[in-house]
Formats: sequence, structure tokens, C-alpha cells
Amino acid sequence: MRLALYEPDIPQNTGTLLRMAACLGVPVDVIEPCGFALDDRHLRRALMDYLDHVEMRRHSSWRAFLEAHGEGRKRLILLTSKAETPYSAFRFHPGDTLLVGRESAGAPPEVHAAADARVRVPMAAGLRSLNVAVAAAMVLGQALCQTDGFPEAP
Repeated sequence: MRLALYEPDIPQNTGTLLRMAACLGVPVDVIEPCGFALDDRHLRRALMDYLDHVEMRRHSSWRAFLEAHGEGRKRLILLTSKAETPYSAFRFHPGDTLLVGRESAGAPPEVHAAADARVRVPMAAGLRSLNVAVAAAMVLGQALCQTDGFPEAP
């Protein structure tokens, strides 16, 4: 299981996602450009001292990510409020990469087109979206549960 962040633009969310990934032993792909410098103080505050514990790959562009992701091709699962399938009804595989879009704009059409599947978090009518870190945590938790992918307890 992997987590990919498409052009993140809020450092606090990125820091939270990287910290979660470190704690769960999930590698992260950061697809640039980001809306902030990856050494931003807000990122460091949310990430705390977990940076040395997360496996992170930076990709200079969407195209660079697709080229790297194509090696040993695994499924790309996009989390989007535009999906028909609720994440709780989706069957995850251990090699899946969960992809979240930009906080300010989601994922563009070319990202939707490249996804092997799209899933959403069901929400109350009339509300737009959850915080990207919250949505990713919910879906990643379900995916790790389904695939028995949580780290072993010490």
C-alpha cells in the first residue's frame, strides 16, 4: 500500500499525512509542484520529528510520477468526492496506491483518467468535502484493515 499526494498546497495537511504514513509504515509519493516549500515551518510543525521515519519519494511532475508508478504497475485509486463508489464498498489490494488531490482544486481530468478506480467518503447531503488528511486517514485505514497491512504491534 502507498499514499500519493497530488500537488499538495497546504503544508499542515501534508505534514499530517506524512506523520500518519510514518506511523503506519506506508510509503508516500509527493507529486510536485507543491504550493509551499517542503521545508515549510508549518509542515515541520505537523510532521514533528517523524520525517526520518517516513519513506517519501518526490516526483517533479504528474508525468514523472506516472513513469515511476508504471514500474511494476499497481492500481492507482483516486479519493474524490466525484466518485460513485463509497470506499467502504471497494475491495483494496495490498499493492494499491491511494491518491489524494489538491486541497484547493482536487484532481484534474488527466488524473481522473489515469486512475484505475475512484472512491469517495460518503457524507451528509449538501456538504462538499472533508479535509484531505481526514479523508485519506479514513480510506487508508479501511485499505490496511482489508489487506491486513497494519504494522505489527511491538
